[in-house]
Amino acid sequence: MNELFKIYKVDNREAEYIQSQANDPHHHEFEELIIGIKGKIDHFIDFKSETYVAPFASFVSRGKIHRVVPLLENGDCDFWVLRFKSEFIPETTFNLYAYFHDHANLQFEQGRCFERINLLCSIIQEEMTQAKPELAVVRELLTTLFAMIESERQKQFPDYQNLYKNQDITFKNFLNILEENYKRPEGVNYYAEKLFMSARNLNSITQSILQQTVSEIIETRKLIEAKNLLISTNKTISEIGFELGYSDKAYFTSVFKKKSGQTPTEFREEMGKLIS
Repeated sequence: MNELFKIYKVDNREAEYIQSQANDPHHHEFEELIIGIKGKIDHFIDFKSETYVAPFASFVSRGKIHRVVPLLENGDCDFWVLRFKSEFIPETTFNLYAYFHDHANLQFEQGRCFERINLLCSIIQEEMTQAKPELAVVRELLTTLFAMIESERQKQFPDYQNLYKNQDITFKNFLNILEENYKRPEGVNYYAEKLFMSARNLNSITQSILQQTVSEIIETRKLIEAKNLLISTNKTISEIGFELGYSDKAYFTSVFKKKSGQTPTEFREEMGKLIS
């Protein structure tokens, strides 16, 4: 997927086509939100398979191994599928990892809440069909969409925050500290000290929740900001690297390419073509 964001529908025909194809568990380099209006979904994720009947919402974070099989229910299947890169809503994406860890699917009741979610998806699709869609508008609508889904989750599972409470609180505190300091050239020991714990314990928590080390999460956050700056400013590669705590341009370029598969220059050129 080259676009920052895309939205499309899965209908009866598409569902039957997917069912006829080889569909092994896989992962992808983008985030995916599936909103089920009609039909049902067989979803293998977090190493277990469950079936959900519409209405439902399912979020698959980048890198998670999963498999989706859309199925007809009463002869119908109608899903919204929204795919976006992490940097499209960077402030929200990191929180999504925590909210949806081991809870990828959410069953809804028919009613006003889900009707509004369906309406939001329709508005997003309408914007994306314009000759020059306003991605800033789409970004705000997508953020609102996730806020509505999370509000419904809290209504259904008021005690959810008590699950893994200590780890969740520490993890979210880490993310808050990261947001304030990711531009600094600091490593795991800095964040562990801020949280009054050992680097080993902090790594254990991030591995449990995100299957990533603290260092990998720090680099990912820096990468998201680097991509934002490459897209939205005319700053040089050296300036962006320095702003994010990399004193050496070559090292910054090496880290960026290792994480994204492209050099900063290649990414900027590709995004420039897509946006224009």
